[in-house]
Amino acid sequence: MARALYIHWPFCAKKCPYCDFNSHVRERVDVARWQDALIADMRAEAELAGGETLTSIFFGGGTPSLMPPALVGTLLEEAARLWGFDPAIEITLEANPSSVEAANFAALASAGINRVSLGVQSLDDAELRFLGRLHGAEEALAAIATAQAHFARVSFDMIYAMPGHTLDLWEERLSRALSFGTGHMSLYQLTIEAGTRFASDVRRGRLVPLDDDEAAGLFSITQSLTEAAGLPAYETSNHARSGEEGRHNLAYWRYQDYAGIGPGAHGRRGGLATVRHKKPENFLKAVSAQGNGIAEARPLALAEQATEALLMGLRLAEGLDLAALSQRFAIPRDGLVDEAALARLRSLGLVWTEGTRIGVAPEGRSLLDALLAEIVAEALVVA
Repeated sequence: MARALYIHWPFCAKKCPYCDFNSHVRERVDVARWQDALIADMRAEAELAGGETLTSIFFGGGTPSLMPPALVGTLLEEAARLWGFDPAIEITLEANPSSVEAANFAALASAGINRVSLGVQSLDDAELRFLGRLHGAEEALAAIATAQAHFARVSFDMIYAMPGHTLDLWEERLSRALSFGTGHMSLYQLTIEAGTRFASDVRRGRLVPLDDDEAAGLFSITQSLTEAAGLPAYETSNHARSGEEGRHNLAYWRYQDYAGIGPGAHGRRGGLATVRHKKPENFLKAVSAQGNGIAEARPLALAEQATEALLMGLRLAEGLDLAALSQRFAIPRDGLVDEAALARLRSLGLVWTEGTRIGVAPEGRSLLDALLAEIVAEALVVA
């Protein structure tokens, strides 16, 4: 049963280079129509994934911080009616640090949002231009201050290992970011994904990414500085003060069920992987025709679920319980992990074991992908 709810708002204020939904840019949005559709989708999902109170709600997607606050409030009221709220529920909204969106923060807080996640990415104008962001550093700083004035919990993200990043430069950048005193930060290494502008620039010699040793040094100093500031890593790229870990993402990493509504939203429900129609018009048609926006509800084999649970759980500093996983998916321990590889990596200090729990040690976090490839049992991967 879902205890986490993801609500996807597909619309963006303007076409932008970092948006995955350029076809979702709209000059005008029929808010009443979308309210009806999202509520219908929510009710349909609650009929199948209800029964437990919600511990987290996350508004994501295009530009959710430009949602009308009245719509946010109405959706929260309906979610409370359908599921009920845990007394300590976390209600997060993603926001870009533009002045237009920051102006909406007070009303969104009044509507029920109690946590905001800001896509800052850098506090340097040149780096923001390199990343294709539309906001500037001063705008980002103002958004952080406004968010802290209105929300009980604030998180923002930063990207490092960009061309030209040295240990000293990143230490200066991160120290400044930590000085704002937010209880949570997401710190991501720049990755070159196939098919992106960055990949094209690398291929043409316009961009020279940092080598592995340089990136590893930046990862190491990131861990040291955040630990010293009281925001240790609780997941590979996420750092938080004790008690301020992102509860919604923890549901993903702990492989718990979550309901996803709205265009393009994914969910997990009792061994089913659900996907809503991505294009807004197709989503609306589906809701009208079938009462929900689901494009696909695919049963996951137990081996596939176990693989996902391992890959997600080993990202967490707390690791995971192999005995619980074995019981949940009816797969013996040696069918989940390669015991010989686990023993070898433990001897190297890259992973740890404690009773039936296993996890990646701090020394192994920068090698996570390679370690996962060794730890997860081959029989499970090919099943």
